[in-house]
Amino acid sequence: MQIGYITLGLVRVEMKKRVKKIRGTRTCGGGSHKKRRGKGSKGGSGNAGAYAHHFVRSLKQGMKKGKQGSGSGSSSGSTRHSNSKTYDAIMNVGELAEKLEELIKTGKAEERGDAVFLDATQLGIRKILGRGELRGKPKLIVRVNEISGIAKEKIEEAGGRIEMIEMPIEE
Repeated sequence: MQIGYITLGLVRVEMKKRVKKIRGTRTCGGGSHKKRRGKGSKGGSGNAGAYAHHFVRSLKQGMKKGKQGSGSGSSSGSTRHSNSKTYDAIMNVGELAEKLEELIKTGKAEERGDAVFLDATQLGIRKILGRGELRGKPKLIVRVNEISGIAKEKIEEAGGRIEMIEMPIEE
């Protein structure tokens, strides 16, 4: 089945797409002119419907449900046992390779002989992943909290090395 064409016997007839068909009409397929009229059709104002009909929007904005205060006890809105996930800053090997010259110029990475030393924790990167290539780039010496197996292989194949940092255990 092809979109935009219909076959009638041996003749192939081109059909206009629906969007093109409704352009130029008064309501562009929205029904009566009374339906998509104004403010009343937007679903409320402010955070109305944040956990109902505008749920996806509130997720994207990072809104949390309930009291969000800090302190001890349930009355102050303690978030000690929060179900919200924290996403660690991650970066791919290819992205590091692309930004290497810029990092050297700004002083966030330094050249040590034929290699480049990069402390990823100072850049706010907690984990390095393996997507991308290191071809034609200098050897990397990377200090990082976590690294994927593929990223470690790629850096070591290019002649670099990894320095792991022990993370403190939070209680």
